[in-house]
Amino acid sequence: MKNFSGAKKWGVFDPASVEPYRVSRSKIDLFSECPRCAYLDMRHGVKRPSGPSFTLNNAVDELFKREFDEYRANGEAHPLMKTYGIDAVPYAHDKLEEWRDALRRGISYHHEPTNITLRGGIDDVWVTPSGELIIVDYKATSKKEGPKTDADLYDSYKRQMEVYQWLFRKNGFAVSPTGYFVYANGDSDAKAFDGKLEFSVLPIPYTGDDAWIEPTLLRLKETLMSNDIPPVGTSFGGGPCDYCTYRESAGKTLLALHRATKNK
Repeated sequence: MKNFSGAKKWGVFDPASVEPYRVSRSKIDLFSECPRCAYLDMRHGVKRPSGPSFTLNNAVDELFKREFDEYRANGEAHPLMKTYGIDAVPYAHDKLEEWRDALRRGISYHHEPTNITLRGGIDDVWVTPSGELIIVDYKATSKKEGPKTDADLYDSYKRQMEVYQWLFRKNGFAVSPTGYFVYANGDSDAKAFDGKLEFSVLPIPYTGDDAWIEPTLLRLKETLMSNDIPPVGTSFGGGPCDYCTYRESAGKTLLALHRATKNK
């Protein structure tokens, strides 16, 4: 498959291929935000500009994983679970590290109607006494007033949780509809830094609904099979896409400048 520059790129969808097309959880989220951006990315390899990497968030994730892994090894509930009355323990499974590997492996499922393999990398899984799995995602921020309920969560976070729940269900696991976002909020009101940042930690429950995922996969496949680029302003969220608006405005301006130069 060739993109606009003529160069072949990894991960570009080829309508003629019979091989399953691998799609990450983040690509599904991109398609949910803006089908046009998703089409340019997955069909032609033209990606959105990448933002800065949140290395502090990554550090918090790693520390959370190590901390919960200590209790996982002993089959014990983490103190956070006890404090907030969560009847569960960290789930011990031989594929846990594979599921956590978002870049290379993760947990995946082949959706036969579309020939799309959807995958995602989770942060953690807990398990209830009845054997139901609880999907867990770690988040870090630093705000005067941190999130307290699921109403304070971004829609993209909710979709992320629902994709993970769907993937585990499709892999044959019993999954609780309620997952948890373990939020670490950095305290910026301390008198001094002193080489450390204190966090308050709150588990925020969220009851997911994955009914949107299969229709979205069907729409994604239909979009990728078409030779027509989705129009600007087709976001499922209803709002205009900032990236598309910029590209459209920049393109029109460059074209006008080019014509003005030629007419001189």
